[in-house]
Amino acid sequence: MPTPALQPAGSGRLPRPRALTEALLSRWPLPDPGDHADKETRGHVLVVAGSHEMPGAALLAAIAALRAGAGKLTVAAPERVAQGLALAIPEARVMGLAETRGGGFAARDCDRLGPLAAQVSAVVLGPGMLDEARSVAFVRTMLPLFRESTVVLDAYAMSAVGDTPFDQPVVMTPHAGEMAHLTGLSKEAVLDDPLATVLAAAQRWGACVALKGSTTYIAQPDGSALRFAGGTPGLATSGSGDTLAGLIGGLAARGAPPLHACAWGVLLHARAGAALARDQGTLGYLARELSAQVPALIHALGRRSPGKNAARRG
Repeated sequence: MPTPALQPAGSGRLPRPRALTEALLSRWPLPDPGDHADKETRGHVLVVAGSHEMPGAALLAAIAALRAGAGKLTVAAPERVAQGLALAIPEARVMGLAETRGGGFAARDCDRLGPLAAQVSAVVLGPGMLDEARSVAFVRTMLPLFRESTVVLDAYAMSAVGDTPFDQPVVMTPHAGEMAHLTGLSKEAVLDDPLATVLAAAQRWGACVALKGSTTYIAQPDGSALRFAGGTPGLATSGSGDTLAGLIGGLAARGAPPLHACAWGVLLHARAGAALARDQGTLGYLARELSAQVPALIHALGRRSPGKNAARRG
């Protein structure tokens, strides 16, 4: 549900965002579990996503989380699509949850997920959800159960925002239209001043917020921000955002702090699109093809990171 219209906090000149580049990420190396780590060490990600109309959103987010390096995957999806997802993702444990009449997640079934809280490092919540109002009730019931996990909110799950900040690690991934819906601003106002909008949103909700677009802005509650202008037109395609949410969740499951997971996810997503554009052309590649590019990209970036050995020792 949209909250009352958001206004940028404070007055005067906005802070200048840092450029999100490979050089910056080299100072934020991803946690390296080492050569002898098992799947538990690499982190467990829970993807709660999908609907009978958009089961593919859960599939895209789940595969992306594994491609980002998470060691274990659990997918929770509406009952009528769970079996299909289990067959499509043999690497995952898949749970079928009760649905509302509108095809969303029923809050009464949150208790079934509670026992996973002690095991899960990160949660991706929202891709492909239906029935916004009842899905919000589900999300608000679920969040306290996973207070110790980094939670990536996408699509309708983001509508669980309120007037008070989250009291747990949260990453949000709205595009301009979703940000307008969440804040009460017009889409034009969001596009006219994306930096001010994302800074105000991050401060208001106490979350790391990535405002997606041809230029993506990432803001933190402390007023700091990143700017990334390296996307490609082909990324504007169905399922691309689901893939990004899964990448961020997988990186967070590995142990990356929310800002680092978000920044790495945004850059890897864009570089995967650029690789496909070189091979296939600027437009027409599919969101399902993005994730397969990611492991090699992480490997290449990691080799250039001066902090790799330090991350392994940590």
